[in-house]
Amino acid sequence: MSPPDPALFEKLGVFYLGRTVDAPDPDSPASDAESPAERASDLLLYDSRDLLTHALCVGMTGSGKTGLCVTLLEEAALDGVPALVIDPKGDLGNLLLTFPDLAPADFEPWIDAEEAVRKGQSVPERAATVAETWRRGLAEWGQTGERIARMRRSVELAIYTPGSEGGRPLSILSSFARPGAETLADPDLFRDRVHTVTASLLGLAGLDADPIRSRDYILLASLFEHLWRQGIPGVPLGLPDLVQAVQSPPFARVGVMDLESFYPAKERFTLALTLNNLMAAPTFQGWTRGEPLDVDRLLYGPNGRPRVAVLHIAHLPEAERMFFVALLLDQVLGWVRSKPGTTSLRALLVMDEIFGYLPPVAEPPSKRPLLTLLKQARAYGLGLVLATQNPADVDYKALANLGTWCLGRLQTERDRERLLAGLVSASGAGLDRGAIDRLLAGLESRVFLLHNVHQDEGPVLFRTRWAMSYLKGPLTRRQIRSLTGDVPGTGDATDTVGTGETRVGERVEVGRHGSRNRVVHLEPEVAISPADATSARPVLPPDVPQAFLRPLSRGPNLFWEPYLLGLGEVHFTDRNRTFEHSEEVASALPLVQAGAGLTGADWRQAEPVALSAEDLEAEPPAAGGYADLPGHAADPKSYRDFEKDLQEVLYRTRELTLWRSPLLDRISRPGESERDFRIRLADDAREVRDAETAKLKERYRKKLERLEARELTARQRIEREKDQAGQRKWDTALSFAGTLASAFLGSGRRGTVGRATTAFKGVGRSVKEQADVRRAEEQLESLLADRRELEEELARDIGELEDRYDPLLEELEELTAKPRRTDVRVERVVLLWAAEELPRRAS
Repeated sequence: MSPPDPALFEKLGVFYLGRTVDAPDPDSPASDAESPAERASDLLLYDSRDLLTHALCVGMTGSGKTGLCVTLLEEAALDGVPALVIDPKGDLGNLLLTFPDLAPADFEPWIDAEEAVRKGQSVPERAATVAETWRRGLAEWGQTGERIARMRRSVELAIYTPGSEGGRPLSILSSFARPGAETLADPDLFRDRVHTVTASLLGLAGLDADPIRSRDYILLASLFEHLWRQGIPGVPLGLPDLVQAVQSPPFARVGVMDLESFYPAKERFTLALTLNNLMAAPTFQGWTRGEPLDVDRLLYGPNGRPRVAVLHIAHLPEAERMFFVALLLDQVLGWVRSKPGTTSLRALLVMDEIFGYLPPVAEPPSKRPLLTLLKQARAYGLGLVLATQNPADVDYKALANLGTWCLGRLQTERDRERLLAGLVSASGAGLDRGAIDRLLAGLESRVFLLHNVHQDEGPVLFRTRWAMSYLKGPLTRRQIRSLTGDVPGTGDATDTVGTGETRVGERVEVGRHGSRNRVVHLEPEVAISPADATSARPVLPPDVPQAFLRPLSRGPNLFWEPYLLGLGEVHFTDRNRTFEHSEEVASALPLVQAGAGLTGADWRQAEPVALSAEDLEAEPPAAGGYADLPGHAADPKSYRDFEKDLQEVLYRTRELTLWRSPLLDRISRPGESERDFRIRLADDAREVRDAETAKLKERYRKKLERLEARELTARQRIEREKDQAGQRKWDTALSFAGTLASAFLGSGRRGTVGRATTAFKGVGRSVKEQADVRRAEEQLESLLADRRELEEELARDIGELEDRYDPLLEELEELTAKPRRTDVRVERVVLLWAAEELPRRAS
């Protein structure tokens, strides 16, 4: 079979999955019915937007479902669609084994030496054989190394190993962060978040997580709910804080019972000890190192380039797998809710084996977020692709939310019955269950039955194309480590924020309101030791404005350090008034023990902080020692100078830089990085591109329909001319036969001559009929050439659209605005005291 022309499948927003095949004829001999006949012209092209209604891939071991998932992910990567890939078996890491040169040396590190021995080859010989096999296989499907290179240019490929440093490690500390305002405002969403985190943590600790009967679950869920509602947005809840809260909960009743009756302190200590042992275990340290579990950072690289992130969890025990998957799904759900709605495919979530994560009866921590994503993610552009060997292990409510079914070979009657019941329920169409059942029982490897609710023609059989990735099977830790190499961000990501521990010299979160989670450096320019603290609060004139920052944790003794806190506002607008923006200013400047002559304030050394009136108190909330205060900070007249200095520094140094996309006429938001802006542009560009592509296809559709109608007429004419030419040949042959018979039988000469003349005239007409056939065929060839030219023109136009709407290649305009002097307003400058816990001295 000749390879297909790449122009037939290299189309925008279309996934090239394989070729359609004919179903085996049940009346044919068994030897003929085993292999479905492929039609070279019928490529299976899948509209990427159909994945918004999610997909299920089912098939027994050896059916080729993992290869199908890899193929789908390759097509998504070519289209610039980022993906999260949960890989419980370790096969999907093969996505990183893509070699554009298809050279034996590229394959050699991944060759199994034992397999080479079984094949009677050395490792280099086996690598050469595999490389040639892959080159031929790709060529048969119209693919080359250039397509592999284009895929690698379109996305980043990364493999993560949560709980391990074999690949890129992931820190789960961010999973305990206080949810955003939208989640807190949605009771159902917040309750699901509490359930997922609580059940996951208890499952990892080996404790009962029943929401009704387990006291451990009820107590921890109540603590998460209380501490999250009282906590700082975006700041992780420290696990040491959680252990302390178990021993001393911040509430006195649980339900209608008092705390001690519900869960006595002595028994709570056992739970606290279990959680402490869990955190102290060496294996748990692997969960606190590496990049944060942030969906946006997993889906996009630092420059905004889409990423296919393979989350390899094959090395984890079952409890830890469930722990991680549940936390990840919960993070994905929060990410989805933060995005605006869209009708285009924004990202994919693929899981190769969902056995145990979405069961029909049990309620593991992963089930709720998975069901919620299946119901709601489509509106936000996230498509789910789930794969399993056993459809009986999937909840029926999930099956009803799937729009695409790829069904491979299933041998047991129970599996087929379960699958057919779900398929009929989801499709709502009159399917021939008996015929589909027979097909599923007899399918060969890499052949699938595709049912797509967006297509009217009903289920079709197709054979998957040759994967561009080298499908070597599960990767070992050593191989994963070699793929990862030295990657930034794989070091210790343990954050002291929210751990109940604050140390001088570290950055800690002091903001408490909204999403303004800036940081302030609490170390003065000249370090002040606790020994330098005065025994009492400095006595200052009443005209010196003072405020005290409410401490994050209150100990028996506090150490108060002095800062100047400047509050104000800066307004920005460009000359053309394309944009206007006002931002509040809150800057903290550490004060040091100064010598004589230092009277001003160098606000250029100040740190931005996220503070509001609710964070400040007029009097110290707790006792403690105080650092010495520079003399000029005790003079009320100095504060007018501090305000002037701050206004001058803001006027001289503040500027607002935004990015503008000339193509889409979009302007970045204040504080939005170029990376985040390009990510947002990618979503907008995909919507514009899809709309333009639809218009383009509609414009060409009528032309193609007219050509198809003319082709049909031309084919009918050819058939008619061939029939006439065949009949003319037959008439001429009979006429010649009659003439010869008359000559041999001695008929009259005149009659014989007449019949001969007629026979020769028939030959002439027969030649003419043959010429008519050739002319009709030439006309058809001309029409086919016109159609190919029109399709090539459409492909070129679509390709131009793809290049035009690529936000990663677009050169953005930089818009910079500086404030006018009158646009800078300093509201006030106050003396701010911030506390550190004072270590006790030995007696």
